[in-house]
Formats: sequence, structure tokens, C-alpha cells
Amino acid sequence: MSNNSSTKNRGIFLLPNLLTTAGLFSGFFAIVASMNNQFESAAIAIFIAMVFDGLDGRVARMTNTQSDFGAEYDSMADIVSFGMAPALVMYNWALSDLGKFGWLAAFIFVAGGALRLARFNTNLGSSDKRFFQGLAIPSAAAIVSGLVWVGSKYEVDPNSISYLAAIVTICAGLLMVSNFRYHSFKDVDWRGRVSFVVILAVVLAFVVVATEPSLVLFTIFFLYALSGPILTIRSVNRLELKHVVGDTDEDCDDEVEKKDDESAKKQHSEDETTKPD
Repeated sequence: MSNNSSTKNRGIFLLPNLLTTAGLFSGFFAIVASMNNQFESAAIAIFIAMVFDGLDGRVARMTNTQSDFGAEYDSMADIVSFGMAPALVMYNWALSDLGKFGWLAAFIFVAGGALRLARFNTNLGSSDKRFFQGLAIPSAAAIVSGLVWVGSKYEVDPNSISYLAAIVTICAGLLMVSNFRYHSFKDVDWRGRVSFVVILAVVLAFVVVATEPSLVLFTIFFLYALSGPILTIRSVNRLELKHVVGDTDEDCDDEVEKKDDESAKKQHSEDETTKPD
């Protein structure tokens, strides 16, 4: 009886790991497609990997199939789909002619992604769920692959923007290991009721994305990347090096949380003042 029980516990949950594998396949396909100069397909494959990455964790929680194996497998898949794949796609598209500077820019992105995942996994139980510390690796991958998608879609000569592409790649890699705070949107109640206007806005958002998906998605993630420094600067009284990079301490976290609480109380007070009798 005990042997059968131990064998059962060593099994792997199929559905969430199947979605993780699909994301891993999409990332690997992006690398192969870029090697065959199919850069638009490569960029789209990375965005498809983002969809699978967003689904696997939610499906695991909804079906109560979370496991340590699934968490580790997801991290391994992420470094391929959102670390190696965007870097190599960008390198094959615009950075290969830059020589050493080109592959070093791609490596900075990969290293930043690996460090970002390692820090996220080790801080999982202690970090504020409302915010990410540093740009999440799927968002960084969306910026890099989005630039490739836009360039391929509009037939931009990659040699004319090779240095710009390298700078974007490096900045995306550095933002992942920064201490800038990004909204995680995990505090949004996705199961709650919303008004009809919200549903209408969602439909309109899908329409806007469908008109020019490459340009719209790249713009959204680029603005999201800029939101981190802006949010951090607004959350502290005086910007210091520890707010940008390095190990954060308790004083730094307390300062940010205190200012967040003050902003929340101020907003609540304004809402109470404007509430009709």
C-alpha cells in the first residue's frame, strides 16, 4: 500500500505541465525560425509562449495541481522562451553585424533574465504580491521580440537601427535586475462582477490590438517598462541607489510601503469627501 502511494506521489500533473511544454516549444520554435530568417514568425511565437506561460500557473491553481516540479519546470521553460529566444531572435535580426558588442548585448539580456528568475523564486514568499521587483522576464521578452516584430512587419532595415536595437536589448536586461517596482496586477479581482462599460472597454481593447498587433503590443509593453522607474520615483521621498539596483533593505521597503499607505489613505479620504449623501 505504501509503495503504491509513493509511486502516485512521484507522478507529474499533466495539464499545467503540458501548457508549460507548449510555451517551451514556442520559444524553441522562435529560435529555429530566426535562424531561417523568419523573424516575424519568431516574434509571434514568443508572444504565444507568453499566453501559455500565463495559463499554466492559473490552471494549476484552479485545478489544485501545483507542485514543486511544476514550479521548477516553469522556470526552466521561461529562461528558454523569454531569455534565450528573444536574445537570439534579436541577435539574428539586428545584432550579428555589430560583432562583439552585438552578442554581448544579447548576453546581458539572457543573464538579466536568469538573475531575475532566480531572485523571483527566492523572494517568492516574502515579496509584496502587488508589485514585481524589477521588470518581469515575459515583459522584457515582449519588448525585445516586439521590436523585431515591428521591424519585420514594416520592413525596417535592421542594419539602420542595429545600435538602437542593442540599447533596447541591454536596457530590457538591466531593468529585470533593477529594484524598480512594477504593478503585478495580482490584486485585481478577476472573479468579481464588473459593469457593462468595463466589458465594452475590453472588447474595444481587443479591437485596437487586432488592428495593428505588432505596434500596439510593443507600445503597451514599452510603456509598462517605463512605468517602473516612474512608480519608484513617486513612491520614495528621495531617490537613492538602493531604489534602483542592489540589495534592498527593510528601511527601503518600509519607506515605500509607508508612502503607499499614505497615498491609499489620501485617496480614500478624497473618495469619502466626494461620495454623495
